[in-house]
Amino acid sequence: MTKSELITALAAANPHLRQPDVELIVATIFEEITAALSRGDRVELRGFGAFSAKKRDARTGRNPRTGESVAVSGKAVPYFKPGKELRERVNGGPLQSPRQAAASKASPAKAPPAKATEG
Repeated sequence: MTKSELITALAAANPHLRQPDVELIVATIFEEITAALSRGDRVELRGFGAFSAKKRDARTGRNPRTGESVAVSGKAVPYFKPGKELRERVNGGPLQSPRQAAASKASPAKAPPAKATEG
């Protein structure tokens, strides 16, 4: 799914919002995640996953064409770790809306009390 497809899907699911408003919302979310990562912060979205920046140390690499040694500077690399709910849904778990998932967590089904047997 591309960013424009995401915007179109969100606009269709929320007819009370105008398309330019949805575009602004999506752009703002991505900008805030990017800004937090560039500051070295971690962004955690419960049920979805966590974004963080991992540091890679400077090292000596090799040019694959010439075999010459090349100095590679240290850098930060964006990293995403999916949350438990996202992993379960991707791996064929039950497809529930966030509201259904919250409702099922709030009121779990209770098992009937076990009957005592005399022996």
